[in-house]
Amino acid sequence: MPDFAYTARDLGGRKVSGKLSAGNQAEALSLLSGQQLFPLEVKAEDHATGAFGVRRRVKAGLLTTMYGQLADLLRSGVPLLRALEVLRKQASHPALVEVLARVADDVRDGKPLAEALARHPRVFNEMSVSMVRAGMEGGFLEEALERVAEFTEKQDELKGRTQGALAYPLFLGAVGFLVVVVLLVFFVPKFEGLFARLRQRGELPVLTDWLLIVSGVMQSWWWLLLGIIVGGGTWAYLRLQTDAGQLWFDKFKLKIPMVAPIFLNFSVARFCRVLGTMLHNGVPILRSLEISASATGNRVLAAAVNRASENISAGQSLAKPLAANGLFPPAVVEMIAVAEESATLDTVLVRIADGLERRTWRQLDLFVRLLEPLMLLLLALVVLMLAVALLLPVIKMSTAV
Repeated sequence: MPDFAYTARDLGGRKVSGKLSAGNQAEALSLLSGQQLFPLEVKAEDHATGAFGVRRRVKAGLLTTMYGQLADLLRSGVPLLRALEVLRKQASHPALVEVLARVADDVRDGKPLAEALARHPRVFNEMSVSMVRAGMEGGFLEEALERVAEFTEKQDELKGRTQGALAYPLFLGAVGFLVVVVLLVFFVPKFEGLFARLRQRGELPVLTDWLLIVSGVMQSWWWLLLGIIVGGGTWAYLRLQTDAGQLWFDKFKLKIPMVAPIFLNFSVARFCRVLGTMLHNGVPILRSLEISASATGNRVLAAAVNRASENISAGQSLAKPLAANGLFPPAVVEMIAVAEESATLDTVLVRIADGLERRTWRQLDLFVRLLEPLMLLLLALVVLMLAVALLLPVIKMSTAV
């Protein structure tokens, strides 16, 4: 089980801190309530830390290789503890070496592999731990590890493709912003003395006048503007670290024109793939729904899945509550309903995820292809506006002469 560090108040109002082991955060909160403590903060501890206590993550590609190699070693008859030692010796990432050493120590002390992995939640996520636990209980640990490796690789590929697709538009936006700032701060002020006489006579074009005002503000008050940008960015970052801020941002993502269907489909695809993979590996459906809800990456969708799991615990089917929330596409709900009737839910969910990802990638590629010329056009229009604002007074003075 993972370790949780907590800060709470007792019945006398005194603040107390400590650590406890629990399956998840909800269980940790329940344990604190049983001890008559009122929790103020409960956080999962991560044992993969670097210098000065900085937490280090392990790349998904390294985890994919580790899972696959562990499955191969176990299938070849290598004992678990010896297999972990082999992986530790050949690992190159310092955080992974440290984590594997701790996992091996826990296994040597008699802890099950799943429990040893669960003590490092920032390296081994809840889905991987649950699948390993199901594999140990059902006697198919090697297959479960291969499934985890396959899923981790798929998710890493999806993340990499998304970042690659958005890299160029973001680069264009950053370059465009930098060009405009340089023009306003260093180039436009050189014309202010030239246009001073026109401004005194009231003959300076409105567009040029506004351009000079903006340039003057950026020159004189750059420190205030920089403070507003940094302060606003810091406030937004801290706000998004809270539950309320993340919920607001997830709702906002589902309302952005053109982009909302892409976010929604990717989240639904992640849910279907995690749920199908876990059901295929023998994880109970309620536990699978709990984990797959957190794997969606969207709190709005996760809340809808949690409501569906409550209905399932009351004896209903999965498709009906998913259809009621209005977030899942009708075709997906219909396929889930048919799969429930034919008892092929695990395989159908994975096929749904594959199909959704293919269609969503086509939508994302189209969006990116449209976004790139739009960014270039916007940048060209801004530069053209600056050029026109500077040339109008020059043309006016030339005509007067």
